[in-house]
Amino acid sequence: MLIRYIAKRLLYLVPILIGVTFITFAVAQVIPGDPARMAAGPHARPEQVETIRKEYGLDKPWPVQYWRYLNRLARGDLGKSIQSFRPVAEDLREFFPATVELTVFAVILTVVVGVPLGVISAVRKGRSIDHLMRVMAMTGVSMPTFWLGLLLQLVFYRLLGWFPSGGRLDTFVTPPPAYTGLYLVDSLLARDWTAFGNALVHLVLPGVTLAYSSLAMMARMTRSSMLETLREDYIRTARAKGLAEAVVIYKHALRNALIPVVTVVGLQFGYLLAGTFMVETIFSWPGMGLYALRSVMSLDFPALMGAVLIATLVYVLINLLVDVTYALLNPQLRY
Repeated sequence: MLIRYIAKRLLYLVPILIGVTFITFAVAQVIPGDPARMAAGPHARPEQVETIRKEYGLDKPWPVQYWRYLNRLARGDLGKSIQSFRPVAEDLREFFPATVELTVFAVILTVVVGVPLGVISAVRKGRSIDHLMRVMAMTGVSMPTFWLGLLLQLVFYRLLGWFPSGGRLDTFVTPPPAYTGLYLVDSLLARDWTAFGNALVHLVLPGVTLAYSSLAMMARMTRSSMLETLREDYIRTARAKGLAEAVVIYKHALRNALIPVVTVVGLQFGYLLAGTFMVETIFSWPGMGLYALRSVMSLDFPALMGAVLIATLVYVLINLLVDVTYALLNPQLRY
């Protein structure tokens, strides 16, 4: 049943991607400006602009442009960037790993800190740690990401000098061999501890900025789910049997409380992946969010389409992975 469910969900992926490409393409057409003029430069002659327009098919009606795009997409061709003059797939292979590394770091930080905080807050309901967690959750939900990023830069870079202000590595550090594009993984594979430590330090400020609001939401969700689970009859039965409180909390209550939390983790991964453009801009992080933002500013529609397509694909696959994880946490679940 699970295999059939996964296959069915993967089939649904095709119309979803087509719908996303259509909406993105249609919205891009109503943006004022001339991509060919932007690519040619302000001092280009009209014939040069026209040459670029014909090269990228911008002289055709937009339904024809979209049909050609779908034909290329069916062959795995994401088109050619108007600004970099490189295939979009090559650009994404260069920028996407940085976004994945930042997002995964933020998700790990969210789970490692948010879930224990929620558990402690639920177990010690009404005490100081519970009140402190709720204050943190309130500030995390209400604090703008750009403001938090600038504040962290001011305190930990400008005043204290503990962390760098941006980038993935210092200029004097040689990047590790590009096995995966993830600096932490590549430096471990190459046993380059200097690059590993430097890449990890550069991840801290943007990772905390990206994770803070999700961390607060994760703690609130875990607390709420734990409080509901701790009121169940089987928890009272486990305590009546004389089981240690740690066993009751972590083996019986937490496992069942994690089911709705897993949903939040999956949704937050997609949210963080889509929301990196603000953090990447503040911290000069060379990822897909910054790439998409520059594509919008330069009217580079092929690059923008590729970035949106990849983000949608990852988001849908992550949600599928979340649904499959339900079956591992709750074997009684049937699809």
